[in-house]
Amino acid sequence: MRGYLFSKYNSDENNKTPFEKLLDYFLQLLTYTNGDASEALQWMNELDRNYELTAPQYGMGDFIDELKEKGYLDENAATGEIKITGKTEQSIRKSSLEEIFGKLKKTKQGDHNTRRPGQGDELNAETRPFQFGDMLEQIDFTESIRNAQINHGLDSFTMHEDDLKIKETDFKSQTSTVLMIDISHSMILYGEDRITPAKKVAMALSELITTKYPKDTLDIVVFGNDAWPVEIKDLPYLQVGPYHTNTVAGLELAMDILRRRRNPNKQIFMITDGKPTCLKVGKRYYKNSFGLDRKITSRCLNLAAQCKKIKVPITTFMIASDPYLQRFVTEFTETNNGKAFFASLDHLGAFIFRDFESGKRKTLY
Repeated sequence: MRGYLFSKYNSDENNKTPFEKLLDYFLQLLTYTNGDASEALQWMNELDRNYELTAPQYGMGDFIDELKEKGYLDENAATGEIKITGKTEQSIRKSSLEEIFGKLKKTKQGDHNTRRPGQGDELNAETRPFQFGDMLEQIDFTESIRNAQINHGLDSFTMHEDDLKIKETDFKSQTSTVLMIDISHSMILYGEDRITPAKKVAMALSELITTKYPKDTLDIVVFGNDAWPVEIKDLPYLQVGPYHTNTVAGLELAMDILRRRRNPNKQIFMITDGKPTCLKVGKRYYKNSFGLDRKITSRCLNLAAQCKKIKVPITTFMIASDPYLQRFVTEFTETNNGKAFFASLDHLGAFIFRDFESGKRKTLY
């Protein structure tokens, strides 16, 4: 008996070339292999043997050659070692952004809208009378000439200050963001790979900010036993270390970075499994991996309160489902009056969004 397999029609997928289809798999695997191109290609060959990803007319060797030709791979002529390029790093971030937040077109200016008009980047449909201090380029000459004709007639055309109309613009605010990423050992503990979803969220957020809000500033901080800054290009290569979770060190470094930023709007994004286990007291590390230690959590809550006082909201991306960890994140978020996203490992694109400012709760897909 002949059977038929039905699947959802995807016009974008059907329009892709064999290279583009394989590239999607390759970029996903690079996230799991921490940017190791050789290991990712080994997995590609294994998947091809089991699931026939390629066709006779376009094999895996053709795909590798095209990766090199298009600038996704760089091969060392002397050692034969292959590495991914900056183009690949950006493609991984873009792929994560499309997976989590949907496709986003690049804009030329930041897009933090407010309801307050002022000297900004984007014109709106409103006009107002001229005021002392307005710039020449703000004058709406069409409306101003029309006013002059109405007020003074066509025979003796003159233009006065009262005839001038000014084009309103929407004020655009700039934001300084610090993105904190937990790289402690608990991010891979108990057989759960939490670091890969964390990296995907981090890469999506970094691509979102750099493409949608290019006038903003973005700093990235990783935290284990200590905290230190990393570059955006380093995100695909992040690995979990034999570290505890010093959330306090991460928050202190993030706050120190934001103090040096001149933008009035500042925020912290924190990606973690929600369990702080380490604190540095002088030169000694105070550690407790067996549950939530009040000495550690109290310092975290104090910093959350300090951030609220200086108007720095903290948005936490929680990559864990433990109820007692979620309760701590809830308390932490309420203390800061910030936001929390609870993300499941098997469905990262769906978040349970808690907005403690508006009291709303909804699921984002």
